[in-house]
Amino acid sequence: DRLAKEIGVKNLWIKNDAVNFPTLSFKDRVVAVALSKAHEFGLKTVGCASTGNLANSVAANAAAAGMQSYIFIPSDLERAKVMGTSVYGANVIKVRGTYDEVNRLCTQVAFKFGWGFVNINLRPFYAEGSKSMGYEIAEQLGWRTPQHVVSPMAGGALVGKVSKAFQEFYKIGLLKQEPSTKFYGAQATGCNPISGAVKNGWESHRPVRKPNTICKSLAIGDPADGYFAAKLIRESGGWAEDVTDDEIREGMLLLAKTEGVFAETAGGVTVATARKLVEQGRIPKNEEIVLLITGNGLKTQDSLTTQLGEPVTIGISLDEFVATMENTQEPVLA
Repeated sequence: DRLAKEIGVKNLWIKNDAVNFPTLSFKDRVVAVALSKAHEFGLKTVGCASTGNLANSVAANAAAAGMQSYIFIPSDLERAKVMGTSVYGANVIKVRGTYDEVNRLCTQVAFKFGWGFVNINLRPFYAEGSKSMGYEIAEQLGWRTPQHVVSPMAGGALVGKVSKAFQEFYKIGLLKQEPSTKFYGAQATGCNPISGAVKNGWESHRPVRKPNTICKSLAIGDPADGYFAAKLIRESGGWAEDVTDDEIREGMLLLAKTEGVFAETAGGVTVATARKLVEQGRIPKNEEIVLLITGNGLKTQDSLTTQLGEPVTIGISLDEFVATMENTQEPVLA
């Protein structure tokens, strides 16, 4: 209720994938499906190109399955995400280049060695894994779909697969009413190929050659499903927006302070975009909205270093504590 009030809507839900197992992001969904297929195909080595969350999940799930993994990442990736990949014994390769350049290299590696790359030659199965988020939303809302969904966009597959999940549930009779959800895409202004296409009326996205944003997990300049994401958003009656780095930080802090959910930068993008869409009048204030929170803030702590001050330090003294409290602007609660 507190976040809904701040954003300006009456009825708001959070689909919180920041607590997924084993690596605290929605990528655990897609990797579970992709690696299951890799095992079915008899593959012993898997890999990925990643902006962080996928790297963590492939490394962890490969370790659990007894597979060897090769993880290719841009060289400027957040330290926590690099550590959260290396700890599983993965072969981590930093590449001096953008995500899109890393992805092209991985295509060559996959072809040369015959390995299973979850977002390249296993991508059809990987993308289908996103549907599980849509299945859960419909079930948790009492076998119905919401009026509005706001989703972060990187490669662009998530919005389309959530929509597909709703339609599949309707076709097999689990939903009484045909879904009419409007979908909204959220991106960072420093890497906004899909939102740029929607806002400018372009049929497809125009690649962003040099992404520049604190939200590394969404910094995919040439999204594989960009065309389909923009098409789905328009056909649903939704919209796409992007937000600045400062707005991203504000969104992260707002979600944490109102709902106790510490999301990574992509969550800040989603919250800030939702607020902007309501302010623009694109999402009516009296209708139901679901925000997709796709990763945990423990992975992107560096993004908030300038926003949070140092804790107050006192001696072992009640008088010092009382004096400190008297100097704060916040009242002491009984």
